[in-house]
Amino acid sequence: MIKLLTFGVFDYFHLGHLRLFKNCKKNGDYLIVAVQNGDYILKFKPNAKIFYTTDQRVEMIEALKIVDQVIVYNSIDEATLNAIDFDVLCLGEDHVSERFIKAEQWCNEHGKTVVRMKRTPGISSTDIKENIK
Repeated sequence: MIKLLTFGVFDYFHLGHLRLFKNCKKNGDYLIVAVQNGDYILKFKPNAKIFYTTDQRVEMIEALKIVDQVIVYNSIDEATLNAIDFDVLCLGEDHVSERFIKAEQWCNEHGKTVVRMKRTPGISSTDIKENIK
């Protein structure tokens, strides 16, 4: 069995997120979705507008039949990656910050595969937040 892992906030859950999960699943059998802890986000971005609580985001994603497991994480770091049993890290094409670069390096050093997923054109959480205002 090939275990897949993807990370995200997944607030303002939308079609782009669902398509990300579907595309991830094309690369293996068991999809683990890591949802970032809202309290951790607010610790570093106190002005962030988080619509759904961590528990609500987990509940929504757990309800999707394509998702096999949902976990909560604080930061994408070596400790987090070591704690999760996975074979393939699925990253969105927008996952380009230093923490994702380090995660990709960690995967290369530990025999994990990294797959980049394309975004769904015209759909983004940022746009949704702006349109709600």
